[in-house]
Amino acid sequence: MSSEKLSEMRIVLMGYRGAGKSSAGNIILNREEFDLKRTAQCVKRQRQVADRHITVIEAPGWWIDVPVYESSQLLKQEISLSVSLCPPGPHVVLLVIRADIIFKEEDRKVFQGYVDLLGERVWSHTIVLFTHGDFLGDTSIEQHIEREGEDLQWLVEKCGNRYHVLNNKNRSDDTQIKHLLEKIEETVTQNNGCHFEIDRKILQELVKRRREEEERAEERMKRIKKQREMIRSQMSEKLSELRIVLMGYRGAGMSSAGNIILNREEFDLKRTAQCVKRQRQVADRHITVIEAPGWRRTIPVDQSSELLKQEILLSVSLCPPGPHVVLLVIRADIIFKEEERKVFQGYVDLLGERVWSHTIVLFTYGDFLGDTSIEQHIESEGEDLQWLVEKCGNRYHVLNNKNRSDDTQIKHLLEKIEETVTQNNGCHFEVLQKVEEKRRAEDKKAESQMRSEDEMFDTVSLGSSAYGSFRSLSRADNNSVFASSRSKDRPISFAGGSYNKKLHQPLRNEDEMFDTLSLGSSAYGSFRSLSRADNNSVFASSRSKDRPVSFADGSYNKKLHQPLRSEDEMSDTVSLGSSAYGSFRSPSGLDQTSSHSRDSKDLPTNFVDGSESFTPQSVEHSQIKTTKKTSKILKLLRDKQNK
Repeated sequence: MSSEKLSEMRIVLMGYRGAGKSSAGNIILNREEFDLKRTAQCVKRQRQVADRHITVIEAPGWWIDVPVYESSQLLKQEISLSVSLCPPGPHVVLLVIRADIIFKEEDRKVFQGYVDLLGERVWSHTIVLFTHGDFLGDTSIEQHIEREGEDLQWLVEKCGNRYHVLNNKNRSDDTQIKHLLEKIEETVTQNNGCHFEIDRKILQELVKRRREEEERAEERMKRIKKQREMIRSQMSEKLSELRIVLMGYRGAGMSSAGNIILNREEFDLKRTAQCVKRQRQVADRHITVIEAPGWRRTIPVDQSSELLKQEILLSVSLCPPGPHVVLLVIRADIIFKEEERKVFQGYVDLLGERVWSHTIVLFTYGDFLGDTSIEQHIESEGEDLQWLVEKCGNRYHVLNNKNRSDDTQIKHLLEKIEETVTQNNGCHFEVLQKVEEKRRAEDKKAESQMRSEDEMFDTVSLGSSAYGSFRSLSRADNNSVFASSRSKDRPISFAGGSYNKKLHQPLRNEDEMFDTLSLGSSAYGSFRSLSRADNNSVFASSRSKDRPVSFADGSYNKKLHQPLRSEDEMSDTVSLGSSAYGSFRSPSGLDQTSSHSRDSKDLPTNFVDGSESFTPQSVEHSQIKTTKKTSKILKLLRDKQNK
């Protein structure tokens, strides 16, 4: 089927941010018609090129790794409306992707989600447009598609195997545009000379929704303006000092916001687990900014660490007597759903209900909005974002991260903070006593847990070395026995590997359990422990004839120990050290659960199974009782140690 040359051509460019849509539009129109800065609205440009009247619509781009359900309503509306800006509809939709970046399964799914906003029929009107074609060098675009794998191949095939590549570095080559226009005409021919037209019902619904949002945004703007005028009429003089706390989820832009407020790079953009405090003189005011650590966007407060909650509580006490305002930082370019709203509410409520009267919603990434007002964004996002704004007394502000030279945005923010102080009768926010008591109680609980952990590790000392004493820990839930080296300068370590104090894990298998430490007996025989000055922790076991003695570090495997012959020998094991609690001795027997005892007036004897029925014996380090067999074993082990 031959294609007829079109006198008019209508094109829509779609793709992720940074794919090169604006550059592609400029190459097609052979003039710098599109601004390379990103925008939240569709941009329409027209020009006469190669005897054709060409209209190009650039739809706003999405983040490459943000799926359609995570994007703002404004973005989805703009993409859907893009095809209606060149009536009766575009001849082709160019899906713009970069030839120099890998195209993965995640990218394919994201692409599919955004294109599907226009309906399934749009795929028959699409062409994949590769930008940065200079990256390919002598490699053909076909070779590139084959090399990239099934996800890129899927996209090309979904577009009816229609694709083209643009060399951004060689704009003087007119043939690449000539060939692209020919491919567009071929696409129109494949569609029987028809253009793409979005479903009329979908379009009508979009237009109606947009009109209603604009009307509500206008009403909100008028209402807020009137509210601010009334507040400002009650204001006396400008505050000479302002204390600000920034709160929000990770990646919301708190550090950037702090830097914009202080007009200097005061905050490191790297994530931190502690509050950060910075001060500076700005606009004739002494400004203190506290950045609280951010939470994960979808993780509720009851699933977060105690440290995070403590730091958020602490943030408002780091600028005494208290902050004038708490700025709740959220991004303007990402959807705000019910889940985010509940998470936000949970963290803010840590400070008590009264804090809401001192809050302002601070939108970052304001450059995403373009010419769209923040009020229209609030109205388009729906009831969850509107709830948050209203919970903050309809106080909100937007920062354009890309236009830091605009001093007016900070000037207006500081004015809104002063208005908030006026609404609170000139008072700052102060944590209520019950909130402070809650924080202290949690501190005490954490301290108590830490002490409890330390006490658990101090049950039995089995020797010492250059690094510190050795201890054993038993767990009643699985009877596993752990041994550790305690030292101020070295981490707690176990025979089976490194050990995280906050996480107790059972030994992984039988061999590992018997190669660390047994304080009792089993079918394999009784077990001993040994500490060595030249190693972090070494444990030896006495086993049956056909099982070798092994050390925790794997350095000893000599078959020389025989099993103990009698129950008395088995029950009379060895204490190899002492601690503040007294000397230690670990009796065991085939007829009883393994246990360890210590000589202490205040502390009970602990057993592996968690019981406390064994009577402790006072044993001095120099008065270890052993059988002849045991003494021989010890002598051999100590000789090994001395060597």
